[in-house]
Amino acid sequence: MRVLLVNVPHPSIGSRIPDDHLPPLGLLAIGGPLIDDGHAVRLIDAEFGPMSIAEVVSEATGFAPDAVLFGHSGSTSGHPVIAAVACALVKVMPRVLIVYGGVFPTYHWREILHDEPYVSAIVRGEGEETARRLMRALEYGRDLADIAGIAFRDVSGPRATQPAPVIANLDACRIGWELIDHARYSYWGGLRAVVVQFSRGCPHLCNYCGQRGFWTRWRHRDPVRFAKELARLHREQGVKVINFADENPTVSKKVWRAFLEALIAENVDLILVGSTRADDIVRDADILHLYKKAGWQRFLLGLENTDERTLELIRKGATTAVDREAIRLLRQHGILSMATWVVGFEEETDRDHWRGLKQLLAYDPDQVQLLYVTPHRWTPYFRLAAERRVIQPDRRRWDYKHQVLATRHMAPWRVLAWFKFTEMVLQCRPKAIWRVLFQRDAGLRHAMRWYTQMGRRVWPHEILEFLRARRLKWGPSVREFWGAPQDDEEQSMTATRPERRVGRREAA
Repeated sequence: MRVLLVNVPHPSIGSRIPDDHLPPLGLLAIGGPLIDDGHAVRLIDAEFGPMSIAEVVSEATGFAPDAVLFGHSGSTSGHPVIAAVACALVKVMPRVLIVYGGVFPTYHWREILHDEPYVSAIVRGEGEETARRLMRALEYGRDLADIAGIAFRDVSGPRATQPAPVIANLDACRIGWELIDHARYSYWGGLRAVVVQFSRGCPHLCNYCGQRGFWTRWRHRDPVRFAKELARLHREQGVKVINFADENPTVSKKVWRAFLEALIAENVDLILVGSTRADDIVRDADILHLYKKAGWQRFLLGLENTDERTLELIRKGATTAVDREAIRLLRQHGILSMATWVVGFEEETDRDHWRGLKQLLAYDPDQVQLLYVTPHRWTPYFRLAAERRVIQPDRRRWDYKHQVLATRHMAPWRVLAWFKFTEMVLQCRPKAIWRVLFQRDAGLRHAMRWYTQMGRRVWPHEILEFLRARRLKWGPSVREFWGAPQDDEEQSMTATRPERRVGRREAA
């Protein structure tokens, strides 16, 4: 079959403002196995430009695909764009098959198949093996009901098959790197870059997380093979920056140390950036020198909030003392820390924002990223937010960078004022300015200046977009807007064995 992978242009601020673009890892992960199965596969990355719908349609028709596969990392806010592009493609190619995968369609398959007749099938959960089986069935006209991990229509309407098993061996499915021109993709201020996954899933139980249930359980790639792949990308393709898409790659200290040592042995000059938990950094205090030697320059730490009551509400499983210690340890070892902080909880007041700002200053992170609380229907947190009022009806704005819910005690403009004031104070305090201008480490100085430059561009854009945006004064409840809670369906796949918890004693 002729299979076209389409990465649609995403409307979020984070995608449109920077000059850098990262390759769509999810689609490349699907593309590799499909190429190995003998399909003719091509990728259209419409983020470049960004391409208009007409341009995507024109390029797609030139390839004359039998099937078009969509997926997007910004799944919820990307869905309206995917729907528009898919509809336009079907109008000019009525016989083309539309297959849709990702987090959002995994859980919203009923609504999509009901409202969007041009969608042929939905891949639920991770897609490498499921997409291979689905493409074979579509090519030879086999019954889709026999394929685990999909949703489709039959005579009775939308239906889902049994969940697919998780992929136990992540090294068995290769990434289709040949689908991209590496010279087009950059990060960290124009440095050639890729996105990778060492692991999938997370064993922690944060009740707002939209990813944990999608991956079902935590697994990891072979640490030595993974290190060799990164080294090969550097030597053969000139890749400099490795951006980890993992939710929590450091779960197992033993495995993570093996990866660090293997990458150090490859002796390649890489910049590694990614996310992890503060308690893992504190746990690994004795091997943080290996992190630095392997190339780590920044970790995003999901602090989420500085209020202990809020942390308990969202079941973060962390403490402010651990968060502060993690930032101190990273700075001691020459690794930047980016602290995320979430605002927009229902009972927040001016006093809460002021207290949070003071605690963030006490943490003293190198960088800060503020986000708005955004509930997902398939998470336990959705039930806690189900009766809150929606003020942003445009689903393209449900991307964590726009206010979507009303708060009880504060008007939206006041929430925005605290949001931007907190960013300004954190990034403009003397310590932060000193690090931007006079950081001794040239690599870290470049990183700080690049992030500061990007922030200067995003900051006024967010304010202008807020002033222009249409908001509801008294909108529907979250339940009315999205539908009934789906936390009973949170686990998208079937675990082949019970999830293995890595305790501190074992990890040490």
